[in-house]
Amino acid sequence: MELLKDMIMNNGKVREGNILKVDSFLNHQMDVKFLNEVGKEFRRRFEGEKIDKILTIEASGIGIAAVASQYFDYVPVVFAKKTESLNLDKEVYEADVHSFTKNKTYKVRVGKQFLNEGENILVIDDFLAKGCATKGLIDILNQAKANLVGIGIVIEKGFQEGRSILEEMGVRVESLAIIEKFEDGKAVIK
Repeated sequence: MELLKDMIMNNGKVREGNILKVDSFLNHQMDVKFLNEVGKEFRRRFEGEKIDKILTIEASGIGIAAVASQYFDYVPVVFAKKTESLNLDKEVYEADVHSFTKNKTYKVRVGKQFLNEGENILVIDDFLAKGCATKGLIDILNQAKANLVGIGIVIEKGFQEGRSILEEMGVRVESLAIIEKFEDGKAVIK
């Protein structure tokens, strides 16, 4: 997706520790016009697939998934919550997810009433690196006995093992941009 590559090259900032900051357009401040193009591309890549719901994880995936939903006939977007709250139902699916950027493990939860056995689910997230978040979401889908159609990723760190772990699990992964490496403070994109 050329637009995404241009956005990364012109607006992304590489930080120490192989961190790519794209917070000016993707996961802090959101460029909605750009996200519409991302949603269209996910629809194109998953053309012909029956999607009942989109699943993501808070917080960065929510905006992306919500905008993408309109290209999948406005299917509901469900997101896994990282924090317990008084208004979260007691009947939940749970999985542990480790965040390397925050160096913290979260227990993520989805209310059981929002994922049903046999539903076809598309997972969408902003980044794929080591695959921890997506593996947690797959665990939740397995608990719900829902069908994982595939995983849509905006930016993949291709030099990390996330894709290979997911593909070994038999999961279809569609990444809109794949970073090969960081070099001289810039992302090298496939």
